[in-house]
Amino acid sequence: MSRNSELIQLAQKVGVGSADLSFTPVSGGDINEAYCLEGGSGTWFMKINRQIPPDFFELEAESLRKLEEAGGNVPSIKGTAYHNGVGTIVLHWINTSSSERGGEKLGEMLARVHKPAESAFYGYEGKTYIGTLAMENGWWPSWTDFYREKRLIHQLEIGKRKGTITGRRLSRLENLIERLDTWIPPEPGVSLLHGDLWGGNWISGKGGEAWLIDPSVFYGHREMDLAFTRLFGGFPASFYESYEYYYPLDRDFSERERLYQLFYLLVHLNFFGEAYGTSVDRIFDYYLS
Repeated sequence: MSRNSELIQLAQKVGVGSADLSFTPVSGGDINEAYCLEGGSGTWFMKINRQIPPDFFELEAESLRKLEEAGGNVPSIKGTAYHNGVGTIVLHWINTSSSERGGEKLGEMLARVHKPAESAFYGYEGKTYIGTLAMENGWWPSWTDFYREKRLIHQLEIGKRKGTITGRRLSRLENLIERLDTWIPPEPGVSLLHGDLWGGNWISGKGGEAWLIDPSVFYGHREMDLAFTRLFGGFPASFYESYEYYYPLDRDFSERERLYQLFYLLVHLNFFGEAYGTSVDRIFDYYLS
């Protein structure tokens, strides 16, 4: 089957239609092929992937819906499909803008999403993905236990298998995990988190409206989202000013920030290799020196 025929077939399965469809490759992140899909009933953003399980894009759509229910601004979902080992998700196309109001609107929106949730537990009812990595969650009464078991220890075990976490790095990570209660509170407020909030996972649209994309939601300490925004850049000062105006952070956030960044650095270490090893080791230097 030709690439174009494959794309047409997937588009039909999500209800876009079959007449006069065109597919223009666009940037779509590290793991997916992405296209601007035009024709049928409008203009759409289409992602496809051949290296994923059948539920991959279904769970992304579920995460988007959760954010929307919490007050987040997300692209509308046309649908998902999985056919002959290829998955797709089709979303409403967002015209981007360099408006300076994007950061301000994003901060206001994320503060709204982070409002205290009704849940008294941390985690999530089912599986989620960060990149293509599946993460089991479950419901936990202690945030510290959830973060230790389902985020840090999970990455530690992956790193041991891959050989990225061994020797002194392994012993220091085990030491930090054992002492996690020293820094991480067991019962902070419960918020719905985007879960993968780096600079490539939000869009500034026309009129300065901000949009959240590519989430990996779960319920946890809102500081984890904020910590990741500070790791790789991509967020303007207006974002932080706006967020603090609507939902001020605790003064001691800076003492936990690196611990929440550690999870994302471990993910990158295990995915991409030793280029992230020094950043991981610096966190051990900070807390264990």
